[in-house]
Amino acid sequence: MRAARMLATFKLGFWAGLMTAAAFMRRAVPSRGDEDSDELALVAIMNGIELKSRATAFRGGSMLAWFGGIAVDLRDAELAEGARLEVRTLFGGIAIRVPAAWRVESKVKAFAGGIETHTPAKDDPDAPVLILEGKTLFGGVAVGAKAPAPSVGVEVAP
Repeated sequence: MRAARMLATFKLGFWAGLMTAAAFMRRAVPSRGDEDSDELALVAIMNGIELKSRATAFRGGSMLAWFGGIAVDLRDAELAEGARLEVRTLFGGIAIRVPAAWRVESKVKAFAGGIETHTPAKDDPDAPVLILEGKTLFGGVAVGAKAPAPSVGVEVAP
């Protein structure tokens, strides 16, 4: 019984400390960037952020999701050469939508989380490249683009 009580006290203390640190960081580290920014620094700590970018030369930046989520749509943005995006999650998630013509190279490391990238231009050497770097701990990062649907002619009988 004593061991169970000690374990429960440890777990409660761990989670209380983690939540207190997250609340402090939320006030100390603000987000920077908007839909016209070429560089982003998004921080979602115990909340969520949605952004649809129209950047004319998107260079990347950073994203941190700590007990929160970030959803960024880059389909209307133009990619600058050498664009790098650093992503970090801790019990959170990041979802990034990119144009089908972009290639995404992921160097993100995951521990008890996941990274998923789906871009149709992954084998195109001439496609603009967005490099993802960072870590995910008990969270996830998803980057995706849909390939344009092939045009299918449908004949209708008179």
